[in-house]
Amino acid sequence: MLSSLGHAVVYAVLAGALLVLAYYVLDLVTPGHLGSHLRGVDERGDESVHAASKSAAVVTSAWLVSNAAVLFTAIWTNGARDLGEALGWTLAFGALGIVLNAVMFFVIEAITPGDLRKIVTSPGPVRPLAYVAASSALSVGLIVCASIA
Repeated sequence: MLSSLGHAVVYAVLAGALLVLAYYVLDLVTPGHLGSHLRGVDERGDESVHAASKSAAVVTSAWLVSNAAVLFTAIWTNGARDLGEALGWTLAFGALGIVLNAVMFFVIEAITPGDLRKIVTSPGPVRPLAYVAASSALSVGLIVCASIA
């Protein structure tokens, strides 16, 4: 039992680190500081509900759920292997999910009108294009999950 608990801790640390990385990659592909868009920081640096981007919240949530699903599937599918090998698969598929989500974000931006990155981070209600970006992130995650299983 202690061995399984230790494995769970190792998987949680690796998955947590990859989810943090996924967040920072999304932060890199969107203009400004993603945390400021989520918290609603205005041009003076003060927090304001009117400066918050609900679109950024929808896309960030979908992005993280997508990558978490990939990590879950990699761990679930490879958990019976040697811990080192299973961690390697989890790391590889986790990184692949992050990269493919970033690529798809730019593809969606290229094929839709407007500036997706600016739209996603604009303050106010959720914009329809944010739902498209969120759906594409979830779709990428499901496709990577299917390739693992």
